[in-house]
Amino acid sequence: MAAVMSGRDVMVTSDSATMRGLLGIPKGARGVVLFAHGSGSGRLSSRNNFVARALQDAGHATLLIDLLSEEEERIDAGTGHLRFDIPFLAKRVEAATTWLADTAETRTLGVGYFGASTGAAAALVAAAELQDRVDAVVSRGGRPDLAGEHLARVTAPTLLIVGSRDVPVIPLNEDAFAQLRCAKKLEIVPGASHLFEEPGTLEVVSRLAASWFTRYLGTTD
Repeated sequence: MAAVMSGRDVMVTSDSATMRGLLGIPKGARGVVLFAHGSGSGRLSSRNNFVARALQDAGHATLLIDLLSEEEERIDAGTGHLRFDIPFLAKRVEAATTWLADTAETRTLGVGYFGASTGAAAALVAAAELQDRVDAVVSRGGRPDLAGEHLARVTAPTLLIVGSRDVPVIPLNEDAFAQLRCAKKLEIVPGASHLFEEPGTLEVVSRLAASWFTRYLGTTD
């Protein structure tokens, strides 16, 4: 599995913090997918880059971004409080979305979110707040339940992907799925655990995500 996809380093500022990102834009892209990661998994994650590369192959631009600054990551490694601060993380996702709208290369592209772990909840909260600025959301092994009351306000078509062996997280996704009022789908990947480390399971995630974004990202429906 390749470590890092092709792309260029970017910096996104939110309040006084600077987030590091990796932006990749294939020729003819009509949409860009912003990756919202859980703590300890960021722009250099091999799993995130694997999915991002598949999305680029399908014609979608990608922005992998660390929602925490380097200093915040160091603090969170000891306290663990920021990784579960969903409103805080959602604000970072919103700031990155604004950056995409203000950047010449991406301002004309539709925006989608790919969230993992607590990053999925942050993506859904941001989607609820920004509504018509977000075309589609995909959650991989996420905690969409942590988006709480925001779920009913999400208008972007949402795909929840969970592994069949991720037993504690399946009912949390089922509960979140029931609360969503948008176009939605829940996919349970056979044989996959929380991190989709089993052979072939991440490929399934990539295909499902690429298909979802191809259907909804950058469309006018």
